[in-house]
Amino acid sequence: MPATPQPRPGPTPHPEPPPALVSALRRMLVPLARLLLAHGVTQPFLAGLLKGVYVEVAEREFAIEGRPQTTSRLSLLTGIHRKDVKRLREAPGESVGVPRSVSLGAQLVSRWVGLDAYRDESGPLPLPRQIPADGGPSFEGLVASVSKDIRPRAILDEWLRLGVATLDEADRVSLNTRAFVPEKGFDEKAHYLGRSLADHVAAAGRNLTGGQPPLLERSVYYDELREESVAELAALARRLGEQALETVNRRALELQQGDAATDAARRRMRFGVYFYEEGDGDD
Repeated sequence: MPATPQPRPGPTPHPEPPPALVSALRRMLVPLARLLLAHGVTQPFLAGLLKGVYVEVAEREFAIEGRPQTTSRLSLLTGIHRKDVKRLREAPGESVGVPRSVSLGAQLVSRWVGLDAYRDESGPLPLPRQIPADGGPSFEGLVASVSKDIRPRAILDEWLRLGVATLDEADRVSLNTRAFVPEKGFDEKAHYLGRSLADHVAAAGRNLTGGQPPLLERSVYYDELREESVAELAALARRLGEQALETVNRRALELQQGDAATDAARRRMRFGVYFYEEGDGDD
């Protein structure tokens, strides 16, 4: 049985946060600021967004058992003025839907990569676009195994647009990536940015605050490397990373098929791999 999450204690506001955390936060915010500036997200816009997130998290996760969560206490916890806290608590929550290509596409790719019918030892097989006469594996059959409400051609057209799949002269569909990371499609990429980075930060934050058991959150770092050496390491990391992702995906798919029908199937997980390189002196 999974461990029952313990309620978060209400933190006591401190005049100054730990210097080591501030240093880590500043380093983490540098690439975020770079991304936001590149897409026209100004500091005032981010500050307004951050206010709402602070109030939402403080109200949801830092309540004291048996006591109401008041506007005054939320103001004390977050440092946000009471008038703003009151306004934000009364404002309707915003909900952004998952892009259609992501919600169904992730399921299709996980089955294509994870089920023996759609792969061999070298990876996902090219699939006939339509169900063949012998009833063998096909892209049409793959889509039908997940949803019968959406036309396979509509999915294929979207995947061709995003660069997730290719269609050859023999009318076979090939998966262009080992994980559902579109080459095109800003909304789809932004969706994965939010989901993946949120869980990465959550894992690191839990480990920093002594959560038990510690979660997997490690990386390998080297500097003073030639460009050719970095290229070799990037290829090695990609190959081993894809193997790890496919192995975890196959086992997760097997477990989900057995767990989904039980009342205890209330947990989620995410396992990720990344690689980054840049010149000396960059941050």
